[in-house]
Amino acid sequence: MRDKRVTTHLFLTARAFGAEGAFYSGEYDEKVEESLRKVNKSWGGKFSTIFSKEWKDVIHKWKKDNGEVIHLTMYGLPIQDVIGKIRLSSPKKLVIVGGAKVPREIYNLADWNVSITSQPHSEVSALSVFLHELFEGKELTKNFDNASQKIVPQSKGKKVIKAF
Repeated sequence: MRDKRVTTHLFLTARAFGAEGAFYSGEYDEKVEESLRKVNKSWGGKFSTIFSKEWKDVIHKWKKDNGEVIHLTMYGLPIQDVIGKIRLSSPKKLVIVGGAKVPREIYNLADWNVSITSQPHSEVSALSVFLHELFEGKELTKNFDNASQKIVPQSKGKKVIKAF
């Protein structure tokens, strides 16, 4: 069972780094979904979350719809060796991250098993590095539509404009 805070952090990271949405399986969690809806309302964007009881169904449907599956694992091919090919491949990408006990079947279903490093690390950090490399840093200046607040970058302090 995934820690709910880790799930929320994965979704927030995916959203901030340019993903359009996220699937999750295991247990349905209305609080996690509501948290993301609130973030979208305040900070903009249309990031969506979709619960699926069966993760295999998500992968099979994704592949059937000509999408590719990228599994982030410390056992995969080094990101620096494959990111160029991944950028040029199918525009529909499903990125899978998991904890310590990822089912072996995911390794076989994935089109790409990609490592960020070959050392133990957080799936949140792996996702952020992967998306940063995938989008070549362009996600760092992404604007989110329909935001009710926005941060004004400053060298010191905090400044937020609300309802601009």
